[in-house]
Amino acid sequence: MDTMRDRFAPVMSRLLDEDPRVAVVLAEIGLDAFAEVRRRHPDRVVNVGIREQLLVGAGAGLALTGLRPVLHTFASFLVERPFEQVKLDLGHQGLGAVLVSAAASFDWPAGGYTHMAPGDVALLDTLDGWTVHVPGHPDEAETLLRHAVAAGDDKVYVRLSVQSNAVGRPVDGERLLTLREGRSGVVVAVGPLLDTVLDATTGLDVTVLYATTVRPLDAAALRRATETAAADVVLAEPYLAGTSTAAVSDALSDLPHRVLGLGVGRRELRRYGRVEEHVAAHGLDARSLRERIGGFLTAAH
Repeated sequence: MDTMRDRFAPVMSRLLDEDPRVAVVLAEIGLDAFAEVRRRHPDRVVNVGIREQLLVGAGAGLALTGLRPVLHTFASFLVERPFEQVKLDLGHQGLGAVLVSAAASFDWPAGGYTHMAPGDVALLDTLDGWTVHVPGHPDEAETLLRHAVAAGDDKVYVRLSVQSNAVGRPVDGERLLTLREGRSGVVVAVGPLLDTVLDATTGLDVTVLYATTVRPLDAAALRRATETAAADVVLAEPYLAGTSTAAVSDALSDLPHRVLGLGVGRRELRRYGRVEEHVAAHGLDARSLRERIGGFLTAAH
């Protein structure tokens, strides 16, 4: 199976051919995959070199001309390094763009901590008006990329990962999907953690919701889930633990509820290892999730 990032260049190449408003801005990363379409549209495929602040600034400039810029590099270089430009060049000026990241939290352990960004979504949460998509399968990534580009002049972040679920789901860029129904609590699985969560909750009397769009969070679907299940919510997110607990609490603000945020821990793991070892070390494997989810929900009764 191809990866989410494998889909990025082919999808964007088609969009560049289809829509004269679309532009792609790169910072060396992924440039080779755009060689052919760059020859067809040299004015709308721009490489700024290893200058991530300029990546965002150039994208903002293209947005000022009426184009729909799509900016791409590793998450740590797309959100963290040029955060001031994201805040000012896009947010302060009221400009829209699509940020498409790669490498996610620890997708390339050999790259070390400089190439990891588990805090990317939490950092964007400090800014107003961002839509955040976290696909869990290459098919979903393609759908959400198209949604993001077509989203007028909105500010959209699409978080791609090498981690993937076995099958894609019919995502629409807005709704939570209900995959199981139970009475003891609600587990929200985000993006590529879905298969692991389904494995971890086998036999548990819980509702499982699937989220690929976490900002804005589908509050209506979450509230509906708590009508038939206890208002105890566990979030399993592939980035910094607790990132979406405030969004859940806002959705249930008038209801008695408890929230447990599971995700990547704050402690830096200084051994490269493999992706699977990082998953286990952060307690995001099926066995660890089952223990933590079961313990939390049992404590409520």
